[in-house]
Amino acid sequence: MAHRATKHGLAAEAKAKIDSKYNPEQERECLEWLETVIGEKLNGASAHEKLKDGVALCKLINQLQPGSVRKVNESKMAFKQMENISSFLTAIGKYGVPVHDQFQTVDLYEAQNMVQVICTIEALGRQAQKKGYSGPTIGAKIATENKRDFTEEQLNAGQSIVGLQMGSNKGANAAGVNFGMTRHM
Repeated sequence: MAHRATKHGLAAEAKAKIDSKYNPEQERECLEWLETVIGEKLNGASAHEKLKDGVALCKLINQLQPGSVRKVNESKMAFKQMENISSFLTAIGKYGVPVHDQFQTVDLYEAQNMVQVICTIEALGRQAQKKGYSGPTIGAKIATENKRDFTEEQLNAGQSIVGLQMGSNKGANAAGVNFGMTRHM
């Protein structure tokens, strides 16, 4: 991992904000889901150590959509590992995971933002559910469209009803309402 200078000022505040969102339970759930889907136990003490080389991530997307990452590099060379991560990110983009849910390669490789890495894995799990993956699931299910067709008669009937959100003033008047001192004449 490359040496990075200690962050100061605004950068330190941003890093502290990112780190405050870390949830070990969420990380554990994501890693268990990943291990279950790919069918093997990952080696390493932390999520960063388990995922840094990108091999497990490539296996994950290949399990969900076979052939997504054609060549998975098992090499320990840094640029090969980063190539795996980049291939994973490209594949999940094609799979349907929105760009705003994806991490950057450096977020994982240099452990800059492991919170976003975990969020990306959850987003991939949600997308897998949406696409009909029948294996184990993680994350909330993505909402699907629930289109309704109303007849013209039903639409017109709705025009004559006053919705309760608009309120009602049946029998209401301003009697007895006074704010502050009363007016003396």
